[in-house]
Amino acid sequence: MNRRNFLENSTKATAVALVAGAAFSSIATSCSSKKALATMPSNVYPATPGFQQQPLPYAYKALEPAIDAATMEIHYTKHAAAYAKNMQDAMVEEKLSFKSLEEAFANISKHSAKLRNNAGGHYNHECFWKWMIPGGAPMTAAFTTVVENAFGSVSDLKSKFADAAAKRFGSGWAWLVLDNQNKLVIGSTPNQDNPLMDLSEVKGYPLLGIDVWEHAYYLKYQNKRADYINAWWSLVNWKEVENRYNWAIKKG
Repeated sequence: MNRRNFLENSTKATAVALVAGAAFSSIATSCSSKKALATMPSNVYPATPGFQQQPLPYAYKALEPAIDAATMEIHYTKHAAAYAKNMQDAMVEEKLSFKSLEEAFANISKHSAKLRNNAGGHYNHECFWKWMIPGGAPMTAAFTTVVENAFGSVSDLKSKFADAAAKRFGSGWAWLVLDNQNKLVIGSTPNQDNPLMDLSEVKGYPLLGIDVWEHAYYLKYQNKRADYINAWWSLVNWKEVENRYNWAIKKG
């Protein structure tokens, strides 16, 4: 390679790197920082996940005995981290920019499977960590009344939710959702889909979700998904569920 070709190739490579870097920097800056959260559209939940993986809000072992430390570490550092990275890569590759993940989900059917799977996986997991808290957080009297009006009792809610989670074939999620008529409904989605997606099997605002991919429970529970679901209730952060409900009901 002569000097002229070397310089031309070097210039091209530098330009590509700069464009890719600038594209992702723009995404990260506009969508992930605290400053960006303050400028998100008013119809987005204030604590909605951004475009970067956030630190786990507790130690890997903090959810024991329901979820073991090894599962949490692998789940967070391998699976969830990969969703975040692959989502960012997809946005750069496809030259996409969104003000929020919820904006992306509204028309996700128009985008690639790579973006759908990984943006969904990132959002779902960032919410999942917040839907759990060591020791759980109890349901308030006010939200208990909401649940009783919708399902008859808290036990009925848990039974229907657990049934949806247990019967989700293969990998996916079960959801408690506030639908477009401001009614609480329960459903499930395959893979990393969620109720905010325009092609979701259940649509609405996700108030609570459980990950029933095998990587979420197999080290401890093997094929006993029902045992995992039953143990998981001891971790549910009902305060976060109610916060999402109160925000969504006002928005609606």
